[in-house]
Amino acid sequence: MDIGDNLKHFELKSTTGQTVSTYHLSDKSALLIVVTCNHCPTAQAYWPRIVSLAKQYEEDNLGVLAINGNDASQKPMDSFPEMQRLVSQYHVPFPYLRDESQEIIKQLGAERTPEVFLFNARRELVYRGAIDDAWENEATVMRVYLEDAIEFALDGLEIDYPEIPSVGCSIKWKS
Repeated sequence: MDIGDNLKHFELKSTTGQTVSTYHLSDKSALLIVVTCNHCPTAQAYWPRIVSLAKQYEEDNLGVLAINGNDASQKPMDSFPEMQRLVSQYHVPFPYLRDESQEIIKQLGAERTPEVFLFNARRELVYRGAIDDAWENEATVMRVYLEDAIEFALDGLEIDYPEIPSVGCSIKWKS
């Protein structure tokens, strides 16, 4: 998916057992989709930051979805029950969805976990890639790419750097 492309609506099962549709988030001023997982050390390091960002921008009408599309037969930590455990562990306030078919993460063009996709109010992709510049230690972060992009998107402004390569683990594709 390229910058400026429109999000195709989809629905996936969340860790609550309910199906979540992007149509349910059509009233949001911007939509953040985080392609992530449980097993990857980089993804694990970012979970608290993603939860914090979601809470920080909730009043600004930012919608957030996390999607795990990894093949759980390769990485059992990415199974649905383990996803449910992670939601409880980190008190995740947004839907964590399972993309069993891997169709949605393929549509997005995701390559790594975590990798973020930010859509404006018209559901055009305005930013994709990295969350910040220091996954290993939040205290050493110098550039908050995603947070800056969210601010610009919520203000209806063009983002200066719409793509920053993400750092993390490769997606575990099904054979």
